[in-house]
Amino acid sequence: MSSDPHATYSSPLATRYASAAMQEAFSARHRALVWRDLWIGLATCERELGLDIREEQIEELKAAREDIDFDRVAELERELRHDVMAHVHAYGEKAPGAKGIIHLGATSCFVADGADLVCMQHGLRILRARLVGVMRALRSFAHEQADLPVLGFTHFQPAQPTTLGKRATLWLQDFLLDLEELEHVLARLPFRGVKGTTGTQASFLQLFDGDHDKVRELDRRLTERMGFPASVAVCGQTYPRKWDGIVLHAVAGIAASAAKFAVDLRLMAHRRELEEPFGKSQIGSSAMPYKRNPMRSERIGALSRYLLHLVPNALDTAANQWMERTLDDSANRRIAIPESFLAADALLLLVQDVVSGLVPYPKVIARQLNAELPFMATESILMAAVQAGGDRQDLHERIRVHSHEAAYRLKAGDGENDLLERIEGDPAFAAIKGQLPELVDARRFVGRAPEQVREFLHEIVDPLLQERQGVEVPAGGIQV
Repeated sequence: MSSDPHATYSSPLATRYASAAMQEAFSARHRALVWRDLWIGLATCERELGLDIREEQIEELKAAREDIDFDRVAELERELRHDVMAHVHAYGEKAPGAKGIIHLGATSCFVADGADLVCMQHGLRILRARLVGVMRALRSFAHEQADLPVLGFTHFQPAQPTTLGKRATLWLQDFLLDLEELEHVLARLPFRGVKGTTGTQASFLQLFDGDHDKVRELDRRLTERMGFPASVAVCGQTYPRKWDGIVLHAVAGIAASAAKFAVDLRLMAHRRELEEPFGKSQIGSSAMPYKRNPMRSERIGALSRYLLHLVPNALDTAANQWMERTLDDSANRRIAIPESFLAADALLLLVQDVVSGLVPYPKVIARQLNAELPFMATESILMAAVQAGGDRQDLHERIRVHSHEAAYRLKAGDGENDLLERIEGDPAFAAIKGQLPELVDARRFVGRAPEQVREFLHEIVDPLLQERQGVEVPAGGIQV
């Protein structure tokens, strides 16, 4: 095999998109260290409960914890065809006085599943911190743009105006829901614990001479030691793979929120109303130098699509667990779980980067809004004219005719909306001619949008962010 790193495939999620922190959380070294933490923890708890394990053996395991010879592990795995036993033997060579008590009573899933849960727990905490960062950035943008009227859309057809800040609160609320769901999963995520080969704890019951209380206490102590609220009540050889679906559903929810944000931004960029940050030397197109393609938003869309499709994969794996277990989940999960977390991490980094540099164009926004606003103001104009003494049916018909003629010019003529000029020149509306500028003021049509923004931020978002003021990306893995 070539020594050139460019001669072999590497996941773009690792080489281009995800953070070092998330890559470390699912790295081979971190996983191996968690396996060793599990072995140290198991031996410690077994000794505390009376098994013949010496303190110096545990200290030897601790001293050798970080001395991992991955070349030796690979050599042993080629010989043994078993990754867990390769690590057991390699660890025993580094701690020869303790090799006889490593993995005592355990099955491979004790460390394999245990490490998966530890890594996912760590990854969820990283995503939690990323979500808080995204929410802070969106909170600032929504507050700054709370009052700026912008054309609203339903079915991507012009509709009642809103404000740019109000639209931003829709994005913010999606990520808030993601945070709540992720924290809910994080609080509930269980540990596999010490359950034995088929989940019956038979091997541990034998080690403790049939003492059921000690087996239960062993499970409880190790679960607490590894930082989990509880272990699964029952399982086969593996922890229930339904948990992978539950975790990935929460993780992939981030993709749905990110994609919605990115699509909205791309649509607004097409209208030249709002742009993602664009570097001074950035090239938008190799052929068209003038272009400012929304590349980051498009990347958000691409990664979101990938992540969303990993959820059915996790549920399919859960559906195909035969009896107490089958191994056809292993290779799949080895790819799907880390890639899900790396993709979500990359998405949140992108979203925060984009939100922190959003560039609105108020004049363009106003021009686009004003092009449609006269149509939306017709009801107000009609009511004002009736209040000034006009005949409602006659005025309604006049506005209908003027509107159709203005719409035709807008779509098939020179693109100008001259509805106000038509109404202003119609003698039937002479009584309210001076009121027309006020009647088509965009601020009259945004309803409570500015107030909704401030209420949402001050009553819901700010208290939530205040409670999570110290939430940061966790450093490194756990060590018992």
